[in-house]
Amino acid sequence: MEIADLLTPRTVIPQLRVTGKKQALQEIARRAAVITGCGERQIYEVLAERERLGSTGIGRGVAVPHGKLSELNRLFGVFARLDRPIPFEAVDDQPVDLIFVLLAPANPRSEHLTALAMVSRRLRDRTICEKLRGTDKADALYALLTDRTESHAA
Repeated sequence: MEIADLLTPRTVIPQLRVTGKKQALQEIARRAAVITGCGERQIYEVLAERERLGSTGIGRGVAVPHGKLSELNRLFGVFARLDRPIPFEAVDDQPVDLIFVLLAPANPRSEHLTALAMVSRRLRDRTICEKLRGTDKADALYALLTDRTESHAA
């Protein structure tokens, strides 16, 4: 599995303008509804419920909200680069400006854990995050996220 299996250029939001966590999750849920065929409210509720268990802000300005939906038959990802950082109750108490939402089928297979680990590993790379923050072009963001080589052209 690779990030390109989760993400498409259409599911990259290069300049999301939001003022808080709830608004960010609502806007991403709205866009995810179009690509997954699931209801916007349903997606938001799954993400919000996961946040109630504990923030998915993993530190250094990155969050990886995730949830399971019974209507899905495969994994979906949506990446958003925020136009300005927002409070997210992250583990390091720093605001978040890079959000990768992962939506998984409700089946008991562990592929969502594999995907979550892969996305988290990718977004813990300081160099990649610097480059993601350095562009507001969807195609460049997609290329950075899906590039399998160690050196990335921005």
